[in-house]
Amino acid sequence: MSKTIRTEAVDHFFDAILSLETREECYTFFEDVCTINELLSFSQRFEVACMLIEGRTYLDISERTGASTATISRVNRSLNYGNDGYELVLSRMGEMSKRGENASKPKKS
Repeated sequence: MSKTIRTEAVDHFFDAILSLETREECYTFFEDVCTINELLSFSQRFEVACMLIEGRTYLDISERTGASTATISRVNRSLNYGNDGYELVLSRMGEMSKRGENASKPKKS
């Protein structure tokens, strides 16, 4: 059985995420949607990606994040052969930092 990520339900879920405006709203939503371990796993993978992009070694990453070498390898594979999602987000976060914006502040209309 072939699974596809692009479904109406996933679109609806992503629309919900895109409606969040502050870091506090993200905490509120994701604490309801995810288990603590799921959320910590997501954040760990993101930190691993940041550290791989910085050129850190697997050993250093593992010691600092507690991630297994299998997790580090999976993230590294995504960075090398994935859809460039990590790079997209990190470049936008860098642009926000340069402009002095912070995801925890409400957007101005």
